[in-house]
Amino acid sequence: MPDKTLFLTLRTFSATGGIEKVSRVAGMALRELACEQGGDSLKVLSMYDDSGDVDEKYFPAAIFDGFGENKLQFVYEALRQGTGCKQVILSHANLLLPGFLIKLLSPKTKLVLLAHGIEVWSPFPFLKKRMLAKCDQVIAVSAFTKARMISVHQVAEDKITVLNNCLDPFLQLPLENQRSPVLSKRYGLTIDNLVLITLTRLSSSEQYKGYDNVFFAVKELKAQFPQIKYLVVGKSDELEQARVAQLVKELGLEQQVIFTGFIPDDELAAHYCIADLYIMPSKKEGFGIVFIEAMYYGKPVIAGNKDGSVDALDNGRLGLLINPDDQQEIAAAIVKVFNDKNAYLPKRREVLAKFGYPVYKEHLREILDKV
Repeated sequence: MPDKTLFLTLRTFSATGGIEKVSRVAGMALRELACEQGGDSLKVLSMYDDSGDVDEKYFPAAIFDGFGENKLQFVYEALRQGTGCKQVILSHANLLLPGFLIKLLSPKTKLVLLAHGIEVWSPFPFLKKRMLAKCDQVIAVSAFTKARMISVHQVAEDKITVLNNCLDPFLQLPLENQRSPVLSKRYGLTIDNLVLITLTRLSSSEQYKGYDNVFFAVKELKAQFPQIKYLVVGKSDELEQARVAQLVKELGLEQQVIFTGFIPDDELAAHYCIADLYIMPSKKEGFGIVFIEAMYYGKPVIAGNKDGSVDALDNGRLGLLINPDDQQEIAAAIVKVFNDKNAYLPKRREVLAKFGYPVYKEHLREILDKV
């Protein structure tokens, strides 16, 4: 990997979403790769974080600057530091403008874009498409995103490479496979409950995660499995919370569906541990880090087969892929797991071999060495 690398991000530490997780881990990998070459030439700039938001277990504060939503200052500093760099890496397509300007001022600088999901799946306006054309390499998180960028943006196949997301190296270790008494009491669970879980943000503008169809599947299955419970874990906006609460009421699932709201990261492992099955039949998932986290914690996984979730389940080798629009197929997949849970338990060794941090870092090195 060349030295003098500038990594531009929207937000790295002040939020907990999938793209922020990718930015943290990518920053850590870039830092380690730079140090392994005998230099310390990485700089990370964040448009929306404050400088004090940095978590130094990923990389030191000395190489990180946050601009607290001061976009003009961020762009100015990106141009100042990026001009003359060997490479500039953009964590999101919304950073194409500063990348494009750096490329104009410094044509020899290699420009690399990380492409996640829906932000790159639709046609760009003319100017943004011109900016995209200036990228020397696109790193797509899944084969699905790569295919969409080739078909929608006509990105040359040799300019786009798939690099699946990986497990956070600081993810809590798996717990003993016992349900937390604290969480069981909090949610009114007993040892006999069969627990489905989905971790996602509930947003009125992003109704594609598939939990609605899981509600219908639970309604169909509650007579066969009277102890079934469905935990929907994550914060929600008011509009979406009101909508799903009304739907749950209409379906008569008030005793089966539990909305937990936001949970802190230090409760993540315990929430996975109380589940028998992770399910999220999404239709617009760029990759789905939650899937590989669930498998890391030893949970069978059901995901949709129409987006980047396919990569996260390694084309179905590590879990069940279903049509996310087919409520009957979703219900049938849940029954399969409940009836023979051991047959669908992921092998942690295989999950780590595919999605472990060392594998990710080595693949990132190979990609950047070729740019």
